Amino acid sequence: MEKQTISVPNISCGHCVMNIKNELAEMIGVTKVEGDPKSKTITVEWESPATLEMIRKTLKQINYPAA
Repeated sequence: MEKQTISVPNISCGHCVMNIKNELAEMIGVTKVEGDPKSKTITVEWESPATLEMIRKTLKQINYPAA
């Protein structure tokens, strides 16, 4: 299992975090998503077949690109 904290400058509120959580939770292999609107970060835990590249691509697709 892998874990990474990702800076997402477009996060402005709890609603943004919920959108990200909902989208990433649909990915096969993503096991946990937490976010903090104050620090504008999300922490994602995943295992195969999910990859960091796939997570970053999904964030970009939903208009929350990683920094």
